Amino acid sequence: MKEVGIEVLGKEDVINLIGKQWMLITAGTRESFNTMTASWGAIGNLWNKPVAFVFVRPERYTYEFIENDVPVTLSFYEEQYRDALKTCGSKSGRDCDKVALAGLTPTVLDNGSVSFDESRLTFQCRKLFRTELQDCNFIDKSLLERWYGAHGGLHTMYVLEIEKVYTK
Repeated sequence: MKEVGIEVLGKEDVINLIGKQWMLITAGTRESFNTMTASWGAIGNLWNKPVAFVFVRPERYTYEFIENDVPVTLSFYEEQYRDALKTCGSKSGRDCDKVALAGLTPTVLDNGSVSFDESRLTFQCRKLFRTELQDCNFIDKSLLERWYGAHGGLHTMYVLEIEKVYTK
């Protein structure tokens, strides 16, 4: 992977990048990390910093890693890796080595964070803020019914500063 400037994001359809292509949220270090597939999030500018917003349910194994003071990466893949992303979204790292099952190759970035050789685009991130979604704050209550009724707990939202961007 080679480091590139943040301006490379100007060439990306960032709504499609997360919502349709999906991403892997990876937290931890080479010695101990977990990853999960996500399709909810955003990229923008907050507090004069390039940031990403990601949402993780407390039931997810990756949540435990994000909550610890460890680095986080967001990585994006070509369509040929769709099955690998499905594996990372359907298996728990508590129960198996889903990275091996997905056929992904971990790589360590300069701050000790983990991404994967197969990633076409990786953000090396630093946590800035977290908040737990609360049902009383939903103005459109139909969202609660649709996304949280039988699906598990409310997400925690993290604001991550995008410190570095890497490409293949």
